[in-house]
Amino acid sequence: MSTSSAGPPPPADGLLSAARRNLRELGHGLSHASHPSTPLLAGAPKLWQRLLPYIVVLALAATFIPVTITVLTSQYGVSGALAGALGVAQAAPLLMLAHRPLQAWWIIFPADVVGALVLLAQTSGRDEAWPWTPPGTVAYLFLLLAIGLRETRRTVIAVWAVTGGAGAVLHLIAPDRSSGSALLLTVLGAVVLVIGGAIRERGVAQRRLAEQETISEAERAQRTLLEERTRIARELHDVVAHHMSVITVQADSAPYRISGLPKAAEEEFTAIAAAARESLGEMRRLLSVLRSDGTEGDRAPQPGLDRLQQLAEATVRAGLPVDLSLSKELGEVPPAVDLSAYRIVQEALANVVRHAPGARTRVLVARDIDHLVVLVVNGPAAGRSSPLETSGTGHGLVGMRERVRLTGGTLGVGPLPDGGFRVAARIPLPPAGSPPASPPAPPPSEDL
Repeated sequence: MSTSSAGPPPPADGLLSAARRNLRELGHGLSHASHPSTPLLAGAPKLWQRLLPYIVVLALAATFIPVTITVLTSQYGVSGALAGALGVAQAAPLLMLAHRPLQAWWIIFPADVVGALVLLAQTSGRDEAWPWTPPGTVAYLFLLLAIGLRETRRTVIAVWAVTGGAGAVLHLIAPDRSSGSALLLTVLGAVVLVIGGAIRERGVAQRRLAEQETISEAERAQRTLLEERTRIARELHDVVAHHMSVITVQADSAPYRISGLPKAAEEEFTAIAAAARESLGEMRRLLSVLRSDGTEGDRAPQPGLDRLQQLAEATVRAGLPVDLSLSKELGEVPPAVDLSAYRIVQEALANVVRHAPGARTRVLVARDIDHLVVLVVNGPAAGRSSPLETSGTGHGLVGMRERVRLTGGTLGVGPLPDGGFRVAARIPLPPAGSPPASPPAPPPSEDL
């Protein structure tokens, strides 16, 4: 038995209800500004651009207040006091255009309507422009332009409709008066509002595009960082897997290399070998997760400091003069540090080839007490040269920083006064003479 309690579908939105809803939306647009009271061009980079709206509104108010008063008294025969009140009410709110154009409209529009009724009561000037005076019309167009630049399309339509409706009503009140200014303001107002709205929507689109580009740039930077960390983790996997393989081989061969082991010790070595072998399997699964789709693992041995001479020679053949200074007193270098130091030098040289072709470059790798120091310094570009690599080994400084961070070191990069660039890394090392983390052993036969 169906227990559905769904009632009949709601009735379709009729014409009258849609009209009422649209009228409510238009009324809300007229009564609520769509933007905070921040000045126009508040985010402009230059001071004169931020001050420009204030200069414009001051000029408008200083121009239209006296002009409106003069026109009302001389052409329409309005008394001085009344003309002064109407002139101030119709033009002084222009000072609000930089911050609150819609609120200025709330003052100017009623003042213009009151002014039209005052002019209707005058016995003189029946052939003068009515209901809107010439200075009132021009000032109102500036007001509409400010509204179009700041308000939404719904508010703009509402302002235009109310303005046109007021002109039509005033014409019906006095059909014998020349009401051409009402039609003129309606037509010109529509043009001005369309121009202001188009400029506003274009600015909104540009801001949204800039925001999207900022978000995209941040996402690209984050993706670059994650990709570089994944690549470094894949490389460090080989280092960890090597040590696990050494543990497995040593634990498996301990009963044969050491005679007289107790039974319990042999069982312990067997358990250690089994745990190490299981860890190797987990490492393989971890590597499959880190490896990107469609890519295969690098079967070549991971490079280290012993490959720097070959790297320097290859860079010289690419047209970049390189002076390599490799200290002979480095001592035992952990595999992770060995790999990181090589990659830092490799990426630094690749950057020189890409960004400063032909620049003479000095590479120094030395031991400073308990730190490995890697220094790559190049001068300004000395000419054009084809790049050593069409695709870099990583993501530039992002990869260098990640490698140094993972090994607990520090990295300093930056331009030099002569136009060159410097990369300096300090990576912690175990104390000189300390035993290695694991005795050397042949690599395991199983493929990692």
